[in-house]
Amino acid sequence: MESGELGFRWITEILNSRYEEEWREQVASEIVESLGKHFFRKHLVSFITMQPAWIPSLLGILSLSEKLDKQSRQTLVALRIMATSKASADFGTMILPILVSSLLPTHPLQSRRLAPQVFYRFMFGWFTSQMENVPSEDLNKLVRAVGDPFHSPDFPLQDGEPMHLPYCDPIMVTTVLIGFASSDLWRNHLRCSNFTSFEEIVSTWDGKRTALRCMADHPLPECLFSATGIVMAIRHLEEIQCPNTTEVVIMWAWTIGVVNPVDCDGWQLIGRDTLRFCQTRGMERLIALKRHITDRTMESSYIALLLVKHHGKSQMKDFFELPVLKLEPNVTSGYHTCLYLAQACQLRRLYQLVGYDPTMWEDVVAVEEVDGKTDASLGHSLALSPFMDWACDYP
Repeated sequence: MESGELGFRWITEILNSRYEEEWREQVASEIVESLGKHFFRKHLVSFITMQPAWIPSLLGILSLSEKLDKQSRQTLVALRIMATSKASADFGTMILPILVSSLLPTHPLQSRRLAPQVFYRFMFGWFTSQMENVPSEDLNKLVRAVGDPFHSPDFPLQDGEPMHLPYCDPIMVTTVLIGFASSDLWRNHLRCSNFTSFEEIVSTWDGKRTALRCMADHPLPECLFSATGIVMAIRHLEEIQCPNTTEVVIMWAWTIGVVNPVDCDGWQLIGRDTLRFCQTRGMERLIALKRHITDRTMESSYIALLLVKHHGKSQMKDFFELPVLKLEPNVTSGYHTCLYLAQACQLRRLYQLVGYDPTMWEDVVAVEEVDGKTDASLGHSLALSPFMDWACDYP
């Protein structure tokens, strides 16, 4: 069973047999347990050999266990395998009812810990045309079951305050909900309560930076790399009264490497909504936006996004098949040059948006404040690079 393929084939054969359901569930569960022992001999082993073609067998055993009301250790193993398998957009309609059930408080604690990871892992399936055939009531059940991602068993609130975040899972689950805000299919099912904890966390600069770093370093719904999709999310999040989440999405739109800077129509939409939001919620929010654009602590993430775009990995689902791009501090100066050029262009766009005369540009960017210190690097003359056409919109 070195690759695991034989085990998954056995599960399929057993589930398709004519034996009684109880027997099928028992035997298939035993095979799932054997697969778990094989692939998870070490706690940190990733299930990198899992193939999408094997997923239906796991969904079959999970569905049968649910039908028979059997929540065994084997079903937890199946969920764990699902949570670490390769991303696929083909099984959203099949996974949805299993997740709705697994997220309920009536289910074992461990399944409720794994279900949000499965929800995030298979996020591309939530945005396919197949989901249009799912009844609206079922879509609403999933959004309600996900609820506030920070209220899952692994991420409780302590004395009304968010506890220290050991990793980014609830943030990433929240980004899928943000993607729902840009979708005609999903947006009407969202409630402000889905973002209650996130609103509190990103009310501070450190919270915003944590969220944006997670977004830059992990796969996201494709709509969050589209100017139109981002603007739709901004507008709906405002409608349901989530201003801090809206601000994070605006900051994400201005993140280096997210929206193509030569998409003039897209940037007109982003600029208009950015200005309108700041005029409504306070122009001081532009300070945080400027600080985000020039944030030196996120250089590695910014450069990684540029590299992903430049090397043709525009589909963020490809990140599930590659290690997250992490660049060492001694990354070549050429990449830093590209980054600083892109930052200069974004600052130029921001200053023009709020009414700076373009002729003042050199004076404006010659000296920037970063974390309270004077930094003139963005005012330096930058040499042209291979990223020039992509990373800047100079006329």
